[in-house]
Amino acid sequence: MRLSDLQSKDIVNVIDGKNIGNIIDVRINEANGVIEALVIEPNRNFFSFINKGVDTEINWKNITKIGEDVILVNITL
Repeated sequence: MRLSDLQSKDIVNVIDGKNIGNIIDVRINEANGVIEALVIEPNRNFFSFINKGVDTEINWKNITKIGEDVILVNITL
């Protein structure tokens, strides 16, 4: 799977079913090459309380499932 494949998927929180935003980048551990987090361009409604201009990250461990059209994550805000 390529980053461009991930970027085309919606990110949905399984706790409340809300669309979180779009992937704009990934954070990779330089030592072992493992993806540590997805960097998100937040949905303005979902992350309205977060300062603008600050990147939002979802840790890889919080990803529940990567489907054909959707990435399901389990995060509590």
